Amino acid sequence: MMNTPYNHTKATLALAKASFRSIMRSPSAVVFTLAFPLIFILVFGFLGSGGIKVELAVAPASDLQNPVIKALERTSVIKLTKGKTTAEIEQQLEKGTIAGVIEVHRNTTMQPAYLSDVTYTSASMDKGNILKSILNNLMYTLNTKDLKPAVAEIRESTVHGRTYRTIDFILPGQLGFSLLSTGVFGTAFVFFSLRQTLVIKRFFATPVRRSSIILGEGLARIGFALLGAVFIIVIGHFFFHFTLIHGLVTVLNMLLLSVIGLIVFMGFGFVVSGVAKNESMIPPISNIITLPQFLLSGTFFPVDNFPSWLQPISRALPLTYLNDAMRQVAFEGAGLWEVKQQILIMVIWGIGIYALAVRVFKWE
Repeated sequence: MMNTPYNHTKATLALAKASFRSIMRSPSAVVFTLAFPLIFILVFGFLGSGGIKVELAVAPASDLQNPVIKALERTSVIKLTKGKTTAEIEQQLEKGTIAGVIEVHRNTTMQPAYLSDVTYTSASMDKGNILKSILNNLMYTLNTKDLKPAVAEIRESTVHGRTYRTIDFILPGQLGFSLLSTGVFGTAFVFFSLRQTLVIKRFFATPVRRSSIILGEGLARIGFALLGAVFIIVIGHFFFHFTLIHGLVTVLNMLLLSVIGLIVFMGFGFVVSGVAKNESMIPPISNIITLPQFLLSGTFFPVDNFPSWLQPISRALPLTYLNDAMRQVAFEGAGLWEVKQQILIMVIWGIGIYALAVRVFKWE
């Protein structure tokens, strides 16, 4: 009787299938991957759009030493952006990432002393209306202060672009958080349980390779996470008009980013499963990893809205780059090559975290 060689591919797929079934039966996995992000998407989708800070660009040709610019710098609701080129400003106006652009120049012919040309964007009408109200109030204050002659006059126009809704910001953040939770909590609990119940030790008595165990678990989690990602994107697009600028191509790009993000986040899960001494230690250690990223990575609010001292911390987190890449791909129509910087930083995080995981991971 001939001995047939052991098929490691079948072993890997069998492990992946068994693990996938286990995940589907886990209430916590379903809650963190599907229900929890979906709740936030529904809440913000029904609430509609809103904002706290309004970004206003200053045209390159604008005079900077004038009462209008000085007053805008003192206005807390407005974030004044200087130093951008005309091409950059036009691109951001069309995408709705800034509410408008202002150019102030001295009036050499008559009163008022300064003329202010403001261009709004139709891609973000809510912020445009806020900006318009602030500018009108500011001009009124400048022109009536101490009954002096008129200081400035405002002239307005609008650039038309795609409408940027709250769902276009919230959904990629919730998708990123779903991947983070799946990667960290799911991997940590599963591998700790396999080690604690001596399942992995029993595998040593079989021809199954260690790589097959890890690959099988990884394939199961990637498959489950991609199902969750498709579900979230479909709900967002068809019920709340989440922007998918290139349709199916955009969805595929988002799914590829999801795979990259999940692989990185699974590395954190391996670290947690190796560091934890018992099962009760997994949640607090995992929360130390996930909670700061959930709060500081632009999941609910743009990183630019955070205090200046907090922004470098936010920009050091891998979830920040996944969220940024997702938003650029979905709304701006960027390809994967155009978000290569975000992907590279996530890959660097992945290399570092897996190097640490190898050092702390225990098989039994």
